[in-house]
Amino acid sequence: MIELRNLTKKFGQFTAVEHLNLTIESGEFFGLLGANGAGKTTTIGMLSTLLLPTEGEIVVDGQRLSRKTPELKRRFSVVTQEYSMRQDMTMDEIMEYQGRLYYMPVKKIRGRSAQLLEFCGLAPYHRRTVRKLSGGMKRRLMVARALLTEPEILLLDEPTAGMDALARRQMWNLLRSLNERNLTILLTTHYMEEAQSLCGRVAFLKQGSLQEVDTPGHLIEALGMYAVDVHTPEGAVSRFFAEREQAVAYLSAQKEQCELRETTLEDVFVEREAK
Repeated sequence: MIELRNLTKKFGQFTAVEHLNLTIESGEFFGLLGANGAGKTTTIGMLSTLLLPTEGEIVVDGQRLSRKTPELKRRFSVVTQEYSMRQDMTMDEIMEYQGRLYYMPVKKIRGRSAQLLEFCGLAPYHRRTVRKLSGGMKRRLMVARALLTEPEILLLDEPTAGMDALARRQMWNLLRSLNERNLTILLTTHYMEEAQSLCGRVAFLKQGSLQEVDTPGHLIEALGMYAVDVHTPEGAVSRFFAEREQAVAYLSAQKEQCELRETTLEDVFVEREAK
């Protein structure tokens, strides 16, 4: 279990994360959501110990996380937004370099690398250099590299950014498979469909502060399970209803062009940000 207790990060006079209190259960697939500048990446940075909290602490299974707790830090692995791999190295070389950084035996590095590249659907391309990989393959390689040290907690900072629809769905399937193996996953994403599909619970951050934590289903239900989009000269306006019959009755009374659909987590996000 990961506990963020009064976690705060300031950069000079700017507060990026403010008094964040949050619990993530072992084996959970948890989403951290918010607009640009909400504090998501800063929170990931503190969990990875790349950044140090200004106030508060992170506790993992009763132990306080810090840069001086290497065994605790090894339980985490991070996949960043940016491609952090040398373009002239092959997949095999990327994996071996990562293993050597953690003083893993060469035999174990190569055996586990072969398993992970196979698991991530990359084995046929293991001798291909990074510069020749598609964006989706690079992202999957970063996940394989992160898993090499057998972490218990995987931090994913917008892992599908820039992917096409097919590559994104392939990544979703990979992440579901990892979570089914009891790997705890913390995901930040701007794709609300992604969070709705993958996460058991999500937390909304706004300007560094925690707004709400709940399941995607409960958040959607609270807004209204059905949406009617009314197309006006100023743009589409959405109304939300608990019952389909209510939505149909509202739609039938409108003179403008309308559409009836199911509410999504993206609607929840947009409505919250508009307040």
